[in-house]
Amino acid sequence: MLPLLPRRVIVGVGTFERRNKVSFERMLEKHHQPTDKEILDTIGDTMFWQKLRDFLESSYDFTPELVNYGKHGWTIRYRKSGKTLCSLFPEQGAFTTLIVLGKKETEKVLPIIDQLNSNIQKLIGDTQQLHDGRWLWIRVRNQTDIESIKEILKLKRKPKRT
Repeated sequence: MLPLLPRRVIVGVGTFERRNKVSFERMLEKHHQPTDKEILDTIGDTMFWQKLRDFLESSYDFTPELVNYGKHGWTIRYRKSGKTLCSLFPEQGAFTTLIVLGKKETEKVLPIIDQLNSNIQKLIGDTQQLHDGRWLWIRVRNQTDIESIKEILKLKRKPKRT
């Protein structure tokens, strides 16, 4: 019998991607928890994945946990005391970072928006503030995305060190 491999289904992510009809494949098989190797094989080039994970694990006392978000698939969630800092969703050839900003957190980010890259500036401007927060689905494409994500996370929760 062949081993059960993660089912991959194409889903749209984020405001930018929905408008431009870009689709990404995620690991959605809820009855099969992917291994680290399967996650890294799905992402492909893991340089940005590793840079962001290194930052998160050296800057915060959050234990990463692998959880299934149903229709959004498997994610590495950084959560402590019931508060989620961010979630990383592996996708075919890339990954998406989900950061949810509450109203007060958004008010901290807006003054530094000019310091963020243009893709993330546009995403923040295009994403509606809902009662449970502003859900930023950031597909990581380059180093400036990583730097912008770090700046947002530093405002969301002060790091233990930078």
